[in-house]
Amino acid sequence: MKMDVVTLDAKKAGAVELPDDVFGLEPRADILHRMVVWQLAKRRAGTHKTKSRSEVARTGAKWGRQKGLGRARHGDRKAGIFVGGAKAHGPKPRSHAIGLPKKMRALALKHALSAKVKADELIVLDKAALDQPKTKLAKAAFDKLGLSNALIIDGRELDENFARAARNLPNIDVLPVQGINVYDILRRHKLVLTRAAVEALQERFK
Repeated sequence: MKMDVVTLDAKKAGAVELPDDVFGLEPRADILHRMVVWQLAKRRAGTHKTKSRSEVARTGAKWGRQKGLGRARHGDRKAGIFVGGAKAHGPKPRSHAIGLPKKMRALALKHALSAKVKADELIVLDKAALDQPKTKLAKAAFDKLGLSNALIIDGRELDENFARAARNLPNIDVLPVQGINVYDILRRHKLVLTRAAVEALQERFK
């Protein structure tokens, strides 16, 4: 499919051919859901922890008589029922990562790109570069393009001036093409790809 290319001044700069096997698929919500769950699970630190009975610093001596008090037959104060006691079956440090085949992850990225095309939320930019690292310049350019909530994907290396200018703007993310991912694509209203990013994606999915 063909798509118009625009500049930061919102002027036409030709057209680009987008491969149908990457940008023309019928989006599947189940594949996208699995990918987002995989991403969010993978990023969890898994450092949660509570102390067990063997780690709590409380006396292990029997604190009351076995009979005659009308209470439970507790052996020590480390039980979870007491204030300052241990946590029964509490969380331990672990990895939350789940498995997802590499081919499934690649397919999910294609479906995310196709979803943006189908929703008319994809913009192809000639290049993402500014003469000065001024947020005011980036804001003016984004206003012309109608971007208030967007993910901008450039080539293998970002233009430093553009990246610095855009990082102060809320709801605007700028990533190199190797950082493109399904979660960030779906969480932003618009996806902006530069010519360099389109070429890199075509090379990646060959």
